[in-house]
This record gives sequence, structure tokens and C-alpha cells, in this order.
Amino acid sequence: MRRAVIMLTAFLACVMLSFGVGATSAWAEGEALQGTLKNGDAPVAGVKISAFTQDGASVGVATSDAQGKWTIAVPGPGQYRVDLDVSSLPSGLTLTNNRPSLTPTVADGQARNVLFPLGAAGAAGQNNPGAPKAPSSFDRYADLLYTGIHFALIIALAALGVSLIFGTTGLTNFAHGELVTFGALMTFLFNVTIGLPLILSGLIAVVIGAVAGYTQDRVFWGWLRRRRTNMVTTMIISIGLSLALRYIFLYFFGGEAKSFGEYNGQPGHQYGPFTIAPKNLVCDVIAILAIVGVSWALLGTRLGKATRAVADNPALAAASGINVDRIIRLVWTLGGGLAALSGVLLGTYQNVGYQMGFQILLLVFAAVTLGGFGTAWGALVGSLVIGLFVQLSTLWIPSELKTVGALAVLIVILLFRPQGILGRRTRIG
Repeated sequence: MRRAVIMLTAFLACVMLSFGVGATSAWAEGEALQGTLKNGDAPVAGVKISAFTQDGASVGVATSDAQGKWTIAVPGPGQYRVDLDVSSLPSGLTLTNNRPSLTPTVADGQARNVLFPLGAAGAAGQNNPGAPKAPSSFDRYADLLYTGIHFALIIALAALGVSLIFGTTGLTNFAHGELVTFGALMTFLFNVTIGLPLILSGLIAVVIGAVAGYTQDRVFWGWLRRRRTNMVTTMIISIGLSLALRYIFLYFFGGEAKSFGEYNGQPGHQYGPFTIAPKNLVCDVIAILAIVGVSWALLGTRLGKATRAVADNPALAAASGINVDRIIRLVWTLGGGLAALSGVLLGTYQNVGYQMGFQILLLVFAAVTLGGFGTAWGALVGSLVIGLFVQLSTLWIPSELKTVGALAVLIVILLFRPQGILGRRTRIG
């Protein structure tokens, strides 16, 4: 019976994802490369920017306007080469990093910001840039390695919430991606619409996300649990809730991808072989602190021990005097906050869109499954494997197939270790 439930879960997941992609793609805006050229605070107009595919085919050409802004629509997600024509720079200006050719990666529905830092010609460390120089293979490898780790930490926050909820309730929650989107949209509301600083807006969004998680279980999932609704029915309800929330977000937010009001196009700093924007380092530290903090709480506090007891055997935990409903509600609160934090960091990494959580949902489930359902450290390990493979695989396969490659690795690993990397063997039947 349990094996049949697992197979049905996988089948319905594929159906939901297939219909979800088809239904939402018609509303989403296309992918694009964009940027703003400035010399200090002054916009730089009339600079020619060209974009190419990995095969060298031209994608488009743009010229910066009076505000220094430029945009090039691209045919889809993937990695592109963007060249700045140094001969079109105004007299006296040059590229301060001597890199007129960049290779950004565009995600689904993303308008990727590309930064070319400009400064006065003859500045320290500047030579004649001459013709655009493509990045070396080592530079590309280092960039993809860091990007994979950064993306993995974002996935891990959402995967940790999914793993905790599944471990204590047995629910495979397909609406968890919408909690990620909710966190990003709340941050956008407070940061762009109301005008609060991004950091404060993100903190408020995380608190609201935690409250949303608590409210979901208090009003909705807890009621289904008390009625002893079976897991398959509950899972199908989560699919319907996911679709409903996604189109509510579309109605109020719109289909166009938007960015936060701060830290856009932030220049990268050189840290050894890595070129990293300071905002990404801050996001990494926040994600690591959140993951370590939650893991410590699960291992070293009374509430954490109670949570693990409920995950191992809810009936025995209740007989031991543990308030199972209270623990599950705490887990939902924590899962909502972690998902919202994931949305905040994802919105900083790329633009905010109404289906951004849905777009990473499959990778989140893959990370949880690979690491082992119900294990916090497994969610982290699985996320690192998925995040790194998604990015580094583009060295050998087209960017459009990077997600397929990650799922292929998932299948191969599970063939040899069905319980996941850190999961425990369970008897079936």
C-alpha cells in the first residue's frame, strides 16, 4: 500500500508540474538581459551592448538610453555572452575591471542584470581594453562553482522546511513553493511599494511568512488532520492550493518580473579566483546562520527533541506527554519562515516573479529526496548536490538541460541508495 502511495505521489507530481508549466508560461514575461551604465551617479548614454548565445549566434544589440539603461530580450533561459563595445564609450571613460565580455546565466522568467563598471580612463590598474576578451575556462568554472553553492543555500532553506513538515506530518506539500513566492512578494511590497529599506522589509516578510505557516496549520491543515484525512487526499489538496495561490499572486502582482529597490547591479569584488557581489556574500552568511541555527535547535533544545520524537513516532510521543499538535504547529511556523527567507534571498539573487517558488519546487523536492526525507542535514546535503550539479553541468551540456541532468543524478543515486544520502532504511510491506 505504501509503495502504491509513493508511486501515485510521483505520478501526480509530474502531472501537476506539467500542467502548471503549461498554464503559467502563457502569462509570464520573457527572459532578458538588462543593465544600467553609470559613471559614478551620472548615466552613460549611447554605449553599444551585444548579446550572443553559447554557440556565438547573435541574440540582439542594444544602446544605452539617456538614463543609461539597456535591455536585450533573449529566446529563453540559459547562458549568454554579453559584450560591451569599448569603442562606443564616451571619451575619457573606460571599464574599471577590464572585462568587456561577461557570461551571465538567465533563469526561467528572469530579466538578468548585467553590470559593466565604468570609470575615468587612466584609473589605477587600467590598460587599454582593446577588443573584448572572453573569460578563461578557469574563470567560468570558478563562477559556476560559487553560483552553485549560492543557489544551493537558497534551495536548502526551502528544502529544510519541506523536510521538517514531511517528517512530522507525512505531508508532501506542493504549495510550499508558494510560501517561497509569498516571502519575496511581501518583501517587494514593503521595499518598493511602501518604501522601507530592503533589510527591514526582508525581516518583516520572514515574520509574516512564519505567521502564514502557523495560520495554515491552525486553520486548514490541522482541521484536515483532526478529520483523519488520508495523505493522498491531503497531497491533492496541496496541489489545488498551490495553483490557487499562484494565480492570486498573478492577479495582484502581474506577470512581469520585477526587482527590489536596492542592491541591483551591485559590482562584484575579487576574492581569489571568485568574483562575488557583496550582497551575495551577505545572503550566504544569512542562509548558513539560519540552517545551522535550525539544526542546532533540533539537536540541542527540548523543543527540538520533542520535534524529533514526533517525527519518529507521533503516537508514542503523545503517550509520553508531548503535545503533538503544538509541535506540528511550531514546525509549520518554522517552515513558513524558512520558505519566506528563501524567497527573500532568491528575489535578491534574481528578479521577483509570481511563479518563482514554483520554478524551484522540483529542485527542492529533488534535494529533500536525495538527502533523505525528514532529515534536516539531508536537506542541506541534497541541496548542495543539486545546486552544484545544476550549475557545473553547463560546462558539458546545454544550459536548457541542466535541470534534467540534476534529476538524472537524483535517479542514479537513488538506484543505489533508495533512502537518500542521509536517510534511514525503512521496511515497506
